[in-house]
Amino acid sequence: MAKSVLVVAIGGNSLIKDPQHMSVPDQYRALGETSRNIAGIIRDGWHVAIGHGNGPQVGFIMRRSELARHELHEVPLDVCDADTQGAIGYELQQNLANQFRTLKVDRQPVSIVTQVEVAPDDPAMLNPTKPIGTFMTEAEAKGRAETDGWIVREDAGRGWRRVVASPRPIRIVEERAIKTLLREDFVVITVGGGGIPVVTDANGDLVGVPAVIDKDFASSLLATLVRADVFMITTAVERVALNWGKPGQEWVDRLTLAQAKEYLEEGSHFAQGSMAPKIEACIQFLERGGGEAIITSPENAEQALVGKAGTRLVA
Repeated sequence: MAKSVLVVAIGGNSLIKDPQHMSVPDQYRALGETSRNIAGIIRDGWHVAIGHGNGPQVGFIMRRSELARHELHEVPLDVCDADTQGAIGYELQQNLANQFRTLKVDRQPVSIVTQVEVAPDDPAMLNPTKPIGTFMTEAEAKGRAETDGWIVREDAGRGWRRVVASPRPIRIVEERAIKTLLREDFVVITVGGGGIPVVTDANGDLVGVPAVIDKDFASSLLATLVRADVFMITTAVERVALNWGKPGQEWVDRLTLAQAKEYLEEGSHFAQGSMAPKIEACIQFLERGGGEAIITSPENAEQALVGKAGTRLVA
């Protein structure tokens, strides 16, 4: 695409600020703050696709479903993903549209319920490790395993939980629609929660699977497919730190691809399940030919694009 394209993956802090502010109105207000930052970027001329997380929101739907299972059918995990894409997409669309009106920006946001294909033989599919849903007693968990085929495990002394696979994304099913909308100057909200995980069955049909896809990996793949000029991940910190949480902690402004790979392989700098997958997603974007990735906080996104904030990762 000839225009300057930014793919931004917004983190969970753009939806839930803290445990005291988890309601739908709280999330809407949090997305309002993030939308102001993104709208400013769009006003400056960028063409933007937005990915977002959905972990807590899927958990909320599953919990409601479990509480109501004596009266109503439970909601499958892939459908929970679709539900959250619609709800979060709606909140982002409305907030962005309101900001565009205030800033007199002639752009329109649109959400795509996005399927992301994963490989049925991905090693993660054979070794589910991602806890989801409610804590249960051992008896409850093993009962669900027997009746519903769940894989369950004890979770750090807090109780038993269902675990599902977290495979890598290999294809964004709605890629063509996303590219078309970007070319037509829409702001595209897509791959929400990493996308709805699907596999291709023996007949060539797509089928949803009970899994979760990391939204940073899905957004990284998206950035590659739309040939983004910049791939940005927003998170709770303004920039990346080496030796995170240790006496020698050091904030960094810039990392080369080689440095990022070396620090990631050392295993002591970036927290697993937190900063490490973000670094890995940026590495993947650069290795696939991307020019620049940025990790920063939502409020510093505009400044990061002009080199005044965040950590830049370059080839």
